[in-house]
Amino acid sequence: MSNNSEFLWYIPNDVKAGHRGDSAVENHNSLDTLTSQARALEEHGWKGALIGTGWGRPDTFTVAASLAARTTTFEPLIAIRPGYWRPANFASAAATLDHLTGGRVRINIVSGKDNPAAYGDSEGDQAHRYARTKEFMRLVRRLWTEDNVTFGGEHFRVADSTVVPHIQVRGDRWHPKFYFGGASEAAERVAATEADVQLFWGEPLEGVRKRIARLKALSGELDRDLPPLEFGLRITTLVRDTTEQAWTDAEAKVAEMARSKGSGWHDHQRVLAVGQQRLLDLHERGDVLDDNLYTAPGKFGGGGAGTTWLVGSAEDVARSLRKYQDLGITHFVLSDTPYLSEIKRQGDQLLPLLRS
Repeated sequence: MSNNSEFLWYIPNDVKAGHRGDSAVENHNSLDTLTSQARALEEHGWKGALIGTGWGRPDTFTVAASLAARTTTFEPLIAIRPGYWRPANFASAAATLDHLTGGRVRINIVSGKDNPAAYGDSEGDQAHRYARTKEFMRLVRRLWTEDNVTFGGEHFRVADSTVVPHIQVRGDRWHPKFYFGGASEAAERVAATEADVQLFWGEPLEGVRKRIARLKALSGELDRDLPPLEFGLRITTLVRDTTEQAWTDAEAKVAEMARSKGSGWHDHQRVLAVGQQRLLDLHERGDVLDDNLYTAPGKFGGGGAGTTWLVGSAEDVARSLRKYQDLGITHFVLSDTPYLSEIKRQGDQLLPLLRS
C-alpha cells in the first residue's frame, strides 16, 4: 500500500457505555480513559482518530482539545456541524487549537440531521442544509487563509474579519483538511467543490469506484478551484489471528446484536440519510460481498461504519484495504471494539502490512 496513505482510528465520545460492543466499564468516557486510547494510538502506529459528534454527546471540540493537550503526535479529526457553530467562531477556535498543537487539527464537517432545536438552530430541507454547509466551508477556509474578510451570503455574514492566530502553512498544508461525507446528489455537489477529503462508508469496491469517478467528473463540471479532491474510507475492521477465528467472532457479535436488538449500535439511525440507507440495503445482496465485506450487521442495528465490516486475519483485511487504495482511497478511518485492545491489535498486526 502506498506510503502516502494515512490511518486513523475512532474515539466514540459517548456518555452511554458499551458503544458498538465496547467494554461497558466504569468511567468509560472519562478523560483518563479517552487519553489512554489516544496515547495507545500514538504508541501503535496510528495518525489520530475521528471523534464523533451529535447532540446528546459530550462536546466534540472540548474532548479533542483535551486529548491533544495530553498527547504529542495524536491528530484529532474533529466532527462538527454548521449551525451548532458559527463560521467565524469555529474558524477562530480551530485556528487556536491548530496553533497550540503544532498543526495537528483535522475537521470532519457533518451535515446530517441532528436535533438542532435543542441548541437553538433551525434548518430547512436537504437543499437548504447543504447550501448552508457549502457556504460554511467556503467562508471558514477564507477566514483561515485571508485577512479582513467581508462576506455576505444567504446564510452567514462577516465584516472585516481577521482570525488570529493565523493558521501556519506547513509544507503543502495551508489549513486543517475538511473531511466530508454524504451520498445524496446535494452532498456530492458540496464535496466536489468544497471538501478536501470525501469519506465513504464501507460499500463494495464497485460502488466506491463509481462514486470516485462521479465525484471527479463533478469537480470538473462545477469548476472546482481547490486542489484535487482526496478520498477516504470509514469502516469497521474485525481482525483476528486467523480467518476462521475472525468469522467465528464476527458471527458471534452479530448474534449478540440480534439478541439485544442492536442496543448500543443505533447512533446513525435516527434519520436515514441516502448513504446510510444504501448501506442498510446491502445485506439484501448477500451476507458477504466482495471477498470479506460482512453486511449482516446492518440487519440488526449496525449504523454508519458499524453497518458493514471487513472480516478476517490481518492479511485478509490488508488485502481488501489495498483494493480500496487501488481505487484512489488514501485516508482510512478504521475501528473495532473493544476500542483500546483493538487499537493495539490492529496497530501491531494490520498497520505493518499496509505500510510494507
